[in-house]
Amino acid sequence: MLVLLPPSEGKASSGRGAPLKPEALSLPGLAGAREAVLGELFELCAGDPGQNEKAREVLGLSEGLRGEIAKNAVLRTAGARPAGEIYTGVLYDSLDLASLDTAAKRRAARSLLVFSGLWGAVRVTDRIPSYRCSMGVKLPGLGALAGHWRTPMAEVMPEVAGDGLVLDLRSAAYAAAWKPKGEIAGRTATVRVLHAPTRKVVSHFNKATKGRIVRSLLSAGTAPKDPAELVEALRDLGYTVEAGAPAAGGKAWSLDVLVDEVH
Repeated sequence: MLVLLPPSEGKASSGRGAPLKPEALSLPGLAGAREAVLGELFELCAGDPGQNEKAREVLGLSEGLRGEIAKNAVLRTAGARPAGEIYTGVLYDSLDLASLDTAAKRRAARSLLVFSGLWGAVRVTDRIPSYRCSMGVKLPGLGALAGHWRTPMAEVMPEVAGDGLVLDLRSAAYAAAWKPKGEIAGRTATVRVLHAPTRKVVSHFNKATKGRIVRSLLSAGTAPKDPAELVEALRDLGYTVEAGAPAAGGKAWSLDVLVDEVH
């Protein structure tokens, strides 16, 4: 099972560990594309203070988040921590990787892949510094990051996906960087979280529920091989799941998880 996650806008501080070692990151086929983003992002953010306004506009930051630019100015020298500790926010709070038992942490290291505007995709064990660069950013030289990542991702991801289930929990911006096709799409499942009484899509609780789903699967040691087995596994774990028709024509399955709480 491969689980595709979005990153979080908010991130923990880099800390005082050893700095980034790009060559040590997973998915080495993305190395060239990573270096291109890293180099341009550093150049954009490490200039004189007068350049900060341009960096703020490119990164889509509010005036109150101007301080985030400084993170990108020290990307090569800042301390690095496992990505699973860097990413915070609702989904990651609910996933709570740190409190998983040893076996579940090993499963997380093998099966979780976090998509990123800067790194393309990383394992939760990959050591990275804190940064600010969403997939929606359009860098002056490279252009839209989703488009920048599309070709290298298409080359790397089929092997990463293997021959089992792909559980795609990414938001639309990150899904644009790689869309499963053909045979892989047929064993890919996406998830919507709906308020049971109204059948309306929930927002905040959507992320929390997805984090809990991943945690439940990791903790139980469940390894569904395809979307149909995933439906049964989630039901066994106590989730209310409605599944659409089996995927056809190179499209992913769409699963609805129904919840009573929406906050």
